[in-house]
Amino acid sequence: MKETSLYPCASSAWNENEQQLFRWLLKQTQDEQLSQDILHEVFLRVMQQKEHFCKVENSKSWLFRVARNILIDSVRKERFAPLEQDIADDEVVYEAIDLLALSCLSRVLDELEPAEKSMIIACDLKGMNQKTYAQQNGLSLSALKSRLRRTRAKLKAHIQTSCQVKLDENQQVCCFTSREPV
Repeated sequence: MKETSLYPCASSAWNENEQQLFRWLLKQTQDEQLSQDILHEVFLRVMQQKEHFCKVENSKSWLFRVARNILIDSVRKERFAPLEQDIADDEVVYEAIDLLALSCLSRVLDELEPAEKSMIIACDLKGMNQKTYAQQNGLSLSALKSRLRRTRAKLKAHIQTSCQVKLDENQQVCCFTSREPV
């Protein structure tokens, strides 16, 4: 067979290894279409190498290594694709929570006892270290944690009642009735 390719070494290596490479990909993926896609991508990479491919010492090894790398990339893309949808779903949930915080939380916080409100604002909203808050307010760490747990439960119940918070099937905030600050 006469070589008509611009890069005969690439063409020769491809002809010698294409079928074996395809069988290996098929065994790895159990998916003929994906195996064909990867095979085509490997071929494109060979062609992109141009005359540099002729300098490759072990062309078969190079082809299989490239195929393996493309296969790994495709598996990673497949694995992380659902995460992208989860992130989009999370953004919707966060928007609902942000709206809830803007239109309801400030009013409900004002209805707490001053010490409870201070504790929630400092530790939960501003991110102050609980140990630091306890020391500044003359409390033991365990006493603060206990008070925070009770106050959070009280706040949650009050928000759910006052703002008529509804949860979806995943127990995420989906909707509520806005309460404007007084």
